[in-house]
Amino acid sequence: MLSCEPELHGSTPAWGVVLDSTALYPTSGGQPHDLGKLGDANVLDVRDDSEDVVHVVDREVPLGSVAGCVDWARRLDHMQQHTGQHLLSAMFQERYGRPTVSFHLGSDFCTIDLRGPEPTEEILEGAERAANQAISEDRPIAVRYGTAEEFTELGARKEVQRSGILRAIEIEGADLQPCGGTHVKSTAQIGIILVRRCTKMRQDWRVEFVCGRRAARVARHDFQLLHLAAEGLGCAPEDVPASAQRAIAERDTHFKTVKSLLQRLAEMDAAAVLAAARPEANGLRVIARAFDETSQAEYLSHFAAQLAKSEKTIALLGRSACGHLIFAQHPSAGKDMSALLKQVLAQFAGKGGGTRDFARGKLNDAAQVERAVALAERLLFPS
Repeated sequence: MLSCEPELHGSTPAWGVVLDSTALYPTSGGQPHDLGKLGDANVLDVRDDSEDVVHVVDREVPLGSVAGCVDWARRLDHMQQHTGQHLLSAMFQERYGRPTVSFHLGSDFCTIDLRGPEPTEEILEGAERAANQAISEDRPIAVRYGTAEEFTELGARKEVQRSGILRAIEIEGADLQPCGGTHVKSTAQIGIILVRRCTKMRQDWRVEFVCGRRAARVARHDFQLLHLAAEGLGCAPEDVPASAQRAIAERDTHFKTVKSLLQRLAEMDAAAVLAAARPEANGLRVIARAFDETSQAEYLSHFAAQLAKSEKTIALLGRSACGHLIFAQHPSAGKDMSALLKQVLAQFAGKGGGTRDFARGKLNDAAQVERAVALAERLLFPS
């Protein structure tokens, strides 16, 4: 061991250890660092710090020789994911002309960003199938050394702008790529590759995938989710897509029905309220109400709109369940609902806005709705 210096791991006291040689991999090239032990100390992080590899540990390590070990389960997982990425990227580029521009090995899933047109489902499935075929053939994987120019002449998948002797990973008959990461010795050790989804990421397409033990774990989890969905829909797992479509169609139909009924209810309620309302001395009719949590938010909008259709009528409405406020008027009322809402929000914290005839807001404290509506009514007719 060359040195052991105090430092912080986040906000936790730690020590940075530099060795003359190490088997622990530092975070680099999209691959996370190894974990393990140095003597009795637990390795929390490994980073490439200029010329040195710094091992961040949870306790001081005495100077001198120290025995270290690698968390093998984590290392094997990273090896499977990283080698699987090389193979999958090679299939996307060789067969479909989609080069990989970046790679990330996450704690749950891995991603590659592909450049080019959006990969279709056929392309995603085709690249996955081709990669798994290479896995089943148990192709050897070798480490090679050479210059960037030499690897380019040998057909490396991606050019590297670095000088000197480089390390490359070669998957027999499939891929040659400069890389300093950790990898398995043959494709069979990857286990399996499972491509899960593809999403737009700026100008590229992000493909999410998992390999090896992760693939088995994720497949099991996905099946459990499918089984839960099937139970909820009352169908077999293979019928979930069709049942979900029917449920969505039924939901949309019910939504339209409820919307229509709320509209009709608001029309009838508004007519009854207007018939019973007495005008103020200036001829205005003000309907000020704070509804409880049993009312529908959409009903509030319909009710306000119906009231505001009547000449010289102002609606000051609120809903205590969510803190919503709606101030609406018929243009003949001659007030300014937007300005009124701003005055109320100056007294009760919240946000909102609107036009002269219709303004909508929301209070931070829904319990203040009734007081806010009362204040709005007072502001309309100051003494």
